[in-house]
Amino acid sequence: MDTKEILNRRARYDFEIIETHEAGIVLKGTEVKSLRQGKAALSGSFARVDKGEVWLIGANIQEYTQGNRFNHDPLRFRKLLLKRSEIHKLHQHSAVKGLSLVPLKLYFNDRGFAKILIGVGKSKGEVDRREDIKKRDTDRQIRQAMGRRR
Repeated sequence: MDTKEILNRRARYDFEIIETHEAGIVLKGTEVKSLRQGKAALSGSFARVDKGEVWLIGANIQEYTQGNRFNHDPLRFRKLLLKRSEIHKLHQHSAVKGLSLVPLKLYFNDRGFAKILIGVGKSKGEVDRREDIKKRDTDRQIRQAMGRRR
């Protein structure tokens, strides 16, 4: 089975991820076929807890090319499947100012079910991003210097 992971690369750049949760996702048939082809984007999407349910908002799953009139809306809200205790925990995190529910990865597990990895993230400021870039640069320079010594 040739399946692809859809990553939200921007999430780890913009947010400091505190914890993650794996959730199932309610999809229509044409959405599953489109995901298996890797035609989706998570950038700019987020999750929201509303009335005891968690919803994925802003995820773009392109229409299936061989789909017919029953094809799906690419930007529709999608329900996430979590245990009640996890929903409660995510609701508590999302109520805290400065914390967001960010989708990190959309994939198929070994049983063939579509799963999404949701991260509880704290937004990084411009200073934090600069510090991360400086740290990566110094780590790269150290690795290069160690490689030259051998």
